[in-house]
Amino acid sequence: MSPINAYLTFDGNAAQAMRFYEQVLHGKLEMMMTMAQAPDDACADLPRDAQDRIMHAALSFGGGMLMASDTFPGQPYEGMKGFGVALSLPSVDEAKRVFEAFADGGNVQVPLAPTFWAEVFGMVVDRFGTPWLVNGPDKSF
Repeated sequence: MSPINAYLTFDGNAAQAMRFYEQVLHGKLEMMMTMAQAPDDACADLPRDAQDRIMHAALSFGGGMLMASDTFPGQPYEGMKGFGVALSLPSVDEAKRVFEAFADGGNVQVPLAPTFWAEVFGMVVDRFGTPWLVNGPDKSF
């Protein structure tokens, strides 16, 4: 496992986002625990409509881990901002496939194009609000 891993917070749609990321990244969802499934009734006092929120999810891919949860009810959710999840993909075709999947229903910030450090690079915020920095293979200097 990579020593640094991203942990995303959603506002009730972590399960949908993590299943989407599993498909797009060809990863493996290692864990998805709802608040109702928390051990020792840790979340038993939460309102009924909060029991299906995700307490913790973990997706492994490419030697790293993407983790997530939903906010607890009553916690303000300000969205995701001030960061981006960077991906380094092995081919231009794979970078295009992933970028296009994230762009579907999302918002392209920087179109995928050649750059000095990688064969292609682009920035996109997906339909779940996660900002991605998609890199194709590094250029040899």
